[in-house]
Amino acid sequence: MPPRAGSLVSLALTAILAASSAVGQEKGQGALRTPPFVIELFTSQGCSSCPPADSLLSELISAHPKLVALTLPVDYWDYIGWKDTLASPAFTARQKAYGAVRGDHQIYTPQAVVNGLSHVVGSDREEIESASRTTFGKDGALSVKLEANPNDHGLTIDLGAAPQGTPREGAFWLFQIARERTVAIGRGENSGHTVTYANVVRHIRKIGDWSGKPLRFEISREELTGQDSDSYVLILQAGSENRPGPILAAVLGDQIK
Repeated sequence: MPPRAGSLVSLALTAILAASSAVGQEKGQGALRTPPFVIELFTSQGCSSCPPADSLLSELISAHPKLVALTLPVDYWDYIGWKDTLASPAFTARQKAYGAVRGDHQIYTPQAVVNGLSHVVGSDREEIESASRTTFGKDGALSVKLEANPNDHGLTIDLGAAPQGTPREGAFWLFQIARERTVAIGRGENSGHTVTYANVVRHIRKIGDWSGKPLRFEISREELTGQDSDSYVLILQAGSENRPGPILAAVLGDQIK
């Protein structure tokens, strides 16, 4: 559901970037993991085009067990009759930041951003999986080792060094998520519908900066989840909050044993 006319035409002209491979190696208590890809779905309860994308995200999670998938509900459709009960201005800002970095400023719902690099319509499975393949490794995407080791107090995270060609400036982020939320929508374009959302982001917090060198972070058990969340995603991403770059490493908390 583009906010302005012509977005779909622009989409058709957008180059599809992305890539895919899955690696999961156990090492001690923790795991070195490379997800097949990372997908961020920008969606809205007030968008009639979004429910198929919301459903597809759940299907992709089932199809790709190591996939890191996030639902980020945006708030810019709240004015058309229904205020999204899960939306946050921070998620809208993240979507706009991606558009600014790419230079196309394409902001719409449902929009899937893959590996922090390319965007496609969030209900188009073929385009999403094509993007996952073509962006894997591009600009260092998913090239940095991330080892997560649980302990009595929480997690010890070891980030590897930046391989050649990988950005050497970035940040390590904690995304607190609710694994599933079901919402009965009372007004707006989806009035009368009940929609189930997967891996809904509830809060984003920066853990620390990364400069391309091996680095260790300690995260307490209390920090991992909040009042409205029951799991988490850890992401190492090049760039900054306002200029997000490729996702260099990621892991879903449920995958850490």
